[in-house]
Amino acid sequence: MSTISAIDDRATRLAELTSRQQKMWGAGDYATIASLIHPVSERLADDADLQAGWQVLDVATGTGNAVLAAARLGSYADGIDYVPELLERAAERAVAERLRIGLAEGDAQALPFDDGSYDAVISVFGVMFAADQSAAAAELLRVLRPGGTIALANWTPAGFVGELFSTTASHVPPPADAPSPFAWGTELGVRELVADGLSDLQLRTRRFTFRSRSPEQLVNTFRINYGPTLRAFEQAADPAALEADLLDLVRRRNRLTPADGSVAINAMYLEAIGTRC
Repeated sequence: MSTISAIDDRATRLAELTSRQQKMWGAGDYATIASLIHPVSERLADDADLQAGWQVLDVATGTGNAVLAAARLGSYADGIDYVPELLERAAERAVAERLRIGLAEGDAQALPFDDGSYDAVISVFGVMFAADQSAAAAELLRVLRPGGTIALANWTPAGFVGELFSTTASHVPPPADAPSPFAWGTELGVRELVADGLSDLQLRTRRFTFRSRSPEQLVNTFRINYGPTLRAFEQAADPAALEADLLDLVRRRNRLTPADGSVAINAMYLEAIGTRC
């Protein structure tokens, strides 16, 4: 195969994978999951020391957790995502919370903004799922001004969400050419992706706690609302076996042993904050 043909073939495969992911994230009701994890965005915005008056971009904003967190700090905040249904929910939240934000439909792999447009670029459990990781990383840096701040929160591969994906993958394997999103949740992976464009990069592992009244309720919450889990149940040859494995995962990860069976699971993520060269 010629070099040009190989490049064309890769571009076609990435476009197909992106299209599948776009449909997956539009399935279910991601807002239900986003409402659980919104404290991560508030913490990241504060840890990144986002300044009032800054131009801030939230990449793969979903239902707006991080763009709204930035707006609450007084930033001029924009969010971009390639799922229109999620942007609609973000717009509803902005109206309800009386926060002024900008929202745009677009792909993290080809951001429709000029070079150096933003003082800070952030992403919370968003850009990590881009099909072309190198392109997405380059775009984060391109739209960030020299001296600007990049702030990312990405699930770790060994944490609860990483194991959730591993469990579903044992029943419904992902496409052979799909990159692991959890590369963004490792020091080596995130350094390979963005460190060359930064004058410094501070990394630390943080904890978010998923809570639920029972293992069954938590698994059902993901099954109904979280696109990757919903799709796995739709495609699994034995959905009952997948459910049993997920329940086993939740029970093993649960750090509580109360009589009523409530759940508290430590879900680890990597916080990465750096300065553009």
